[in-house]
Amino acid sequence: MLSKSTTKSRSRARSKTKSAEPEAVLRLSRITKSFGALLANDSISIQLRRGEIIALLGENGAGKTTLMNILFGHYVADAGTIEAFGKLLPPGEPRAAISAGIGMVHQHFTLADNLTVLENIVLGTGSIWRFSSDTAAAARRIGKLSASFGLHVDPDATIASLSVGERQRVEILKALYRNARILILDEPTAVLTPQESKALFDTLKSLLAGGLSIIFISHKLYEVMEVSQRVFVLRRGRLIAERDTDKTTRAELAELMVGRNIPEPKLEPQKPGPVTAELVNLSVRDNGELLLDKVSLQLRSGEILGLAGVAGNGQSALADLFAGLYSPADGTLNIAGKPYPRLTPHTAVQFGIARIPEDRHSQGLIGDMSVTENLIAERYREKAFSRHGFLNWKAAQDFARTIIRDFDVKCPSPAATVRLLSGGNMQKLILGRVLAHKPGIIIANQPSRGLDVGAVAYVHGRLLAARSDGAAILLISEDLDEIISLSDQIAVAYRGRISAPMARADVTIRKLGLMMAGHGFEVMAVTEAEHAA
Repeated sequence: MLSKSTTKSRSRARSKTKSAEPEAVLRLSRITKSFGALLANDSISIQLRRGEIIALLGENGAGKTTLMNILFGHYVADAGTIEAFGKLLPPGEPRAAISAGIGMVHQHFTLADNLTVLENIVLGTGSIWRFSSDTAAAARRIGKLSASFGLHVDPDATIASLSVGERQRVEILKALYRNARILILDEPTAVLTPQESKALFDTLKSLLAGGLSIIFISHKLYEVMEVSQRVFVLRRGRLIAERDTDKTTRAELAELMVGRNIPEPKLEPQKPGPVTAELVNLSVRDNGELLLDKVSLQLRSGEILGLAGVAGNGQSALADLFAGLYSPADGTLNIAGKPYPRLTPHTAVQFGIARIPEDRHSQGLIGDMSVTENLIAERYREKAFSRHGFLNWKAAQDFARTIIRDFDVKCPSPAATVRLLSGGNMQKLILGRVLAHKPGIIIANQPSRGLDVGAVAYVHGRLLAARSDGAAILLISEDLDEIISLSDQIAVAYRGRISAPMARADVTIRKLGLMMAGHGFEVMAVTEAEHAA
């Protein structure tokens, strides 16, 4: 039998151990949410401790963003409670979440492009009548926050003039300005370059040192392993695993996410075929601005040319040129050996040029139209879908069912509204539309941006299969691992110019990073005489 003194000493020891654990600043308890027949969140419980980064991991459509929207008050849960800093959070009230110290940085930024950094940060924090008198004080406070957390940005700059990475800093500053103690980052690196992502991770370490707690939502497993202490894995709306980051592996997390082992598609050696598209000293201007400057490149049948570069260095203009949205200001565009002064979107489709656009929401699909309507949007006048000037709706629906089956698109029916699909299923839909007609040229612009590991492997596998079938593919990506793993030849875009292509075996991530910053950058210039020869 234990003595009273022994019992007391053990009780004190347990108390000390308990107090040594960081305080739980957030508790989500049995959160459940349905949208009609879809169970988006199924009794999910999560705790976040003070000074901790937890990662929320899962496939597209696993329920991560729904859960965070419930936490921030955008959605109301069907069941369950949320407790922040020991107090219950009223459901469906974003202002209450902000007052409780919860800040959220969305994947798609919510900033007014025509306002300054300072105006965006203070917007909604006080009366508009007091704004002018408080500007100086607000600027001083923003300056202190910027200096403390390494979030350097010009408070007088307009949002439209900032890079994507700078805009993200503004979003984080906006949350900190509102006294956020818990920060939710939803896919924070989906639109960032590797350099900007590294800067963000340095910022997160500063935020933790300052006492913040962070929920980090990402599809990128190497990022999750780098920044988090614990990982919560969601699958089909349920919390299926919790792991300490230092006691798990990327392979285990990937298998937990999708419920199966994911083999990585491999680039098999293959001799390229003839040149199917060529640019010779081609320039593109838009309202006087030089977007492409004397660019020369070749796309060959059965080959993937990877194009790396920091966003805004001409990659989008190049993709739009092939889509028929820009005309060359100078130089030559050749398709199948014949020069074309310009393409139109219609002629581009006729010539077998297919595109996976950079932004699936604004450029790839029309959210309020059905799956069927989106799948035939580029070809509804062709014989396959048109009869005597009328749409053959049965043929269109049969085509949609085939794409849904062959490309594993998870949607209720061909009549489903596209905006209800997850990002991964939207991308599969675009991929199906692109590959169904066996295009000779594919312009794949950020094809796996924002996708989970399973969807990325699927997209990569389909692109490699198209390469094997003889398609010439231009792969534009800011993911250097993707560029190196899929490309036969690799070039770099810098300030509207494109480097001479390099064999995959001669490229490293470090070399690409230096070239993306302009170091060791050499363009492939071709004279008309050399081209004729």
